[in-house]
Amino acid sequence: MRVAVGQFVVGPVWQKNAATCVTLMAQAAQQGADLLVLPEAVLARDESDPDMSVKSAQPLDGSYVAQLRAESRKNAMTTVLTMHVPGRAGRAANTLLAIRSGEIVASYQKVHLYDAFSVQESRLVDAGKSIAPLIKVAGMNVGLMTCYDLRFPDMALSLALSGAEVLVLPAAWLKGPHKEAHWATLLAARALDSTCYVVASGECGNKNIGQSRVIDPLGVTVAAAAEAPELIFAEITADRVAAVREMLPVLINRRFAPPQML
Repeated sequence: MRVAVGQFVVGPVWQKNAATCVTLMAQAAQQGADLLVLPEAVLARDESDPDMSVKSAQPLDGSYVAQLRAESRKNAMTTVLTMHVPGRAGRAANTLLAIRSGEIVASYQKVHLYDAFSVQESRLVDAGKSIAPLIKVAGMNVGLMTCYDLRFPDMALSLALSGAEVLVLPAAWLKGPHKEAHWATLLAARALDSTCYVVASGECGNKNIGQSRVIDPLGVTVAAAAEAPELIFAEITADRVAAVREMLPVLINRRFAPPQML
């Protein structure tokens, strides 16, 4: 499978952000990508207004998704991203979408909300109640996660035990003391925990680190971006997953059952 990861600076004007997503989709498809992973909360963001993502929430049948679906109809590539969808009055759901051939083939409402490091995502965002089913992309089983989910190894393990070979992760990883090290360490750890590829996209800009990566099942970085907008590519294979799982059979050597997921 050929994977692409796009990172960019999400701004306050949703039309510009949608146009950036469409451009990245077109570029990834032109270069033969089967899967494109974009950042978390790509609808709108404003550095001076931390609630912009929720205030700008759109329904799945709104104009933002319509533009992405229109671009998606041009090919069979799967695009994964998250955006905020309206919920109860003044609240929203941080919702991951997998879009292919013009249709939403899977969605996932973020389970682990970022109530850490003096941020409280749950103040205006409602948590999901279950992990998403796997999707098939280019013959490989793909598990869906979002940003803060990365800090919870039981989620990655549950997806792997369900058959995932690839974990995708749209993110908006905040800058801060040691945060870049946390990101790199956790991506490699989740790959090693699950013996899956991890394909992670990070929003970049003044507040978030960017640093999108593709990690192989042995925790090796096979493609990476820095802090600026970029589109990176990597080739991943089911044979590599199988070979790693034969030499490092952690999924069958474990002695304890994973915690019960929601």
